[in-house]
Amino acid sequence: MIRLHNTLTKKTEDFIPIESGKVKMYHCGPTVYDYIHIGNLRAFFLGDLLRRMFEANNYEVLQVMNITDVGHLVTDGDAGDDKMTKALHREGKSVTLENMLELAEFYRERFVEDLHALNIKIPHVMPKASDHIQEDLDIIKKLEDQGFTYTTSDGVYFDTEKMPDYGKLGGLPDISHMEARVGENAEKKNPRDFALWKFNTDMGWESPWGKGFPGWHIECSGMSQRYLGETFDIHTGGIDLSSVHHNNEIAQSECANNKPFVHYWIHNEFVNIADTKISKSLGNTISINTIKEKGFHPLAYRLLLLGARYSSKVNFTWEALEANQNALTKLYNLVESLPAPSTADESYTEKLISAISDDLDTPKAIAIVWEIVKDENLDPAVKHATLLVADEMLGLGLQNIAPTEIPSEVQELANEREAARSNKDWQKSDELRDKIAELGFEVLDTAEGQKIKKI
Repeated sequence: MIRLHNTLTKKTEDFIPIESGKVKMYHCGPTVYDYIHIGNLRAFFLGDLLRRMFEANNYEVLQVMNITDVGHLVTDGDAGDDKMTKALHREGKSVTLENMLELAEFYRERFVEDLHALNIKIPHVMPKASDHIQEDLDIIKKLEDQGFTYTTSDGVYFDTEKMPDYGKLGGLPDISHMEARVGENAEKKNPRDFALWKFNTDMGWESPWGKGFPGWHIECSGMSQRYLGETFDIHTGGIDLSSVHHNNEIAQSECANNKPFVHYWIHNEFVNIADTKISKSLGNTISINTIKEKGFHPLAYRLLLLGARYSSKVNFTWEALEANQNALTKLYNLVESLPAPSTADESYTEKLISAISDDLDTPKAIAIVWEIVKDENLDPAVKHATLLVADEMLGLGLQNIAPTEIPSEVQELANEREAARSNKDWQKSDELRDKIAELGFEVLDTAEGQKIKKI
């Protein structure tokens, strides 16, 4: 039984797929105008967890994550500069569509590197907004034909008053301050109305309404429907996207197609630093490169995230990251010392699947991993296999840990040392340990016997 918390209904519900045994998911991807910070990366980590959970339950998964390389304004509103335009100014490049797409491709590649570093599976489809302009135009035309749009001097807008249940995802921001701003966009009928197409005579794409760019919200509707259909199972994103961006996606998609857009909306909470939300505007961002430069393994951050439910805030500190790095190292050392895997323990496997299927209860799943580690009654080969099953769901890189190849000279010295210990010749035992260390290896005396690892 898979249970997920649905932001749309505000309830934790049994998951019922549209098509038996299959699940279609869309994840709001990054706007590739800069390096991605660790707070943003939590949203993509959520998508990965869902995919791993469904695969553990033998579902056929189709996973789509967009790349926004055009059209994302600095705020959720329709005023201000485009993020890609600001990035071009920041890097001293002239504002042309060619430069914009070139810059976006550079940061898209860096984003994919971050996904690999966090052991996040690459989605099956990663469409770029710039490659799907026609899909946007088709939806806007549908909306226009049904009377949901109006045109101003700067673009084509969605008329939110025409949708009776607009904002049903909840959390709509207070608009009183927006109504008080005279002149910001006096042509909008309602402050909550949003741009479907923004005019730009200098660059962009041709459309029936004029040259320009798609609105940020319409891009996600265009790309998700292109690959997943007009109705699909799951849509995810950070909690900050739920009030405006996702409500707008729902509005334009459901009004254009006259059918439900998404059955389950799943949102992750923020990652904070010193109880403050990570934000580029606050200047407190940390990237995966920062983590690497400070000597930490990126998967230590993944383990830190696994220690909290996706729907709970995480407070990032370097001390917490260090604690998780130590735990990860301990886990790696254990796996490295175990014999080749045999068959996973069924009881532990069932417990792991049950935990991860209960609205992604990763803290419980991690606790089960440590139960497996400490279980002295579990055959070492079975323990290895069971930990690998856990790793398929949690993605800590245990499958990449290969047993240490022990040179014959080191093994012979270790055998001599074991014999010396059996004879209680502690001085010789210590001398042989030192010789082994000089060859770059360490001998550990464990309950299962002598273990050798590379220093």
